[in-house]
Amino acid sequence: MAEVLVYVDHVDGAVRKPTLELLTLARRIGEPVAVHLGAGADTAAATLAEYGAVKVLAADAAEFADYLVVPKVDALEAAYNAVSPAAVLLPSSAEGKEIAARLAVRIGSGIITDAVDLEAGDEGPVATQSVFAASYSTKSRVTKGTPVITVKPNSAAPEAAPAAGTVEQLAVSFGEKSTGTKVVSRTPRESTGRPDLTEAAIVVSGGRGVNGAENFAIVEALADSLGAAVGASRAAVDAGWYPHTNQVGQTGKSVSPQLYIAAGISGAIQHRAGMQTSKTIVAINKDAEAPIFELVDYGVVGDLFEVVPQLTDEVKARKG
Repeated sequence: MAEVLVYVDHVDGAVRKPTLELLTLARRIGEPVAVHLGAGADTAAATLAEYGAVKVLAADAAEFADYLVVPKVDALEAAYNAVSPAAVLLPSSAEGKEIAARLAVRIGSGIITDAVDLEAGDEGPVATQSVFAASYSTKSRVTKGTPVITVKPNSAAPEAAPAAGTVEQLAVSFGEKSTGTKVVSRTPRESTGRPDLTEAAIVVSGGRGVNGAENFAIVEALADSLGAAVGASRAAVDAGWYPHTNQVGQTGKSVSPQLYIAAGISGAIQHRAGMQTSKTIVAINKDAEAPIFELVDYGVVGDLFEVVPQLTDEVKARKG
């Protein structure tokens, strides 16, 4: 069976959930070979093997941390040349998509971004995408070269399938352009204790109807009761009520959780483009004609300042 390269998203060897999803999808089309760049390969190997990596190609060099994405592209190209894979899979993060695009250009291959599903086809992997602001689903395949595909988080449930996970060192030669952009400082992001927005299984978002930064505490309380991430519409972000890093939408982040709760969000196309692939959508809005109700699984017509606190209390009561 052909091998499939999977780029490992990790923090010092702690493998992030999107990588486990990629390994699960990779097994549908071949044998997963994980590419681990930076420190912590020995720590990550056990997890990668548990989810199906037949081997782990590891490389550690200062360039991966000291410079922007080009050194990682150099390493992934080296892995590509060593393996001759049937496909290369990466997470659909901002960095993942940049690495994918640069790699596709280098190896002369087609690229598919933001896939939400992957299956084997007679002429190569077939990717499902949600397009035109999530109004349609399409199936696509790369017709030139080795497919380079980025996959949105929460597109597949990680499934364990223990494999060897043998760690092999990957020899990487860095090109002149790899040191063109240097990272001069880093500032740790303040932790809220909530899951990452793009990876969360549950997201609770607030919009214009929240009517002020101080009122987002209501949205946060519901999110915390559910163990969810907090999102915001563009209107709420533009008004300065919540950070841009939490914006869900076409110009923000795309999410695809198991459950998405929209409180006080009208459902403009800009917002829908970022959350319409959620598995179950619940909307709370006092306007019965709000566009958001066109795509929800469950809708509550009511004042969010009355409905959301009651919902929070009910969740806590059921948990307690």
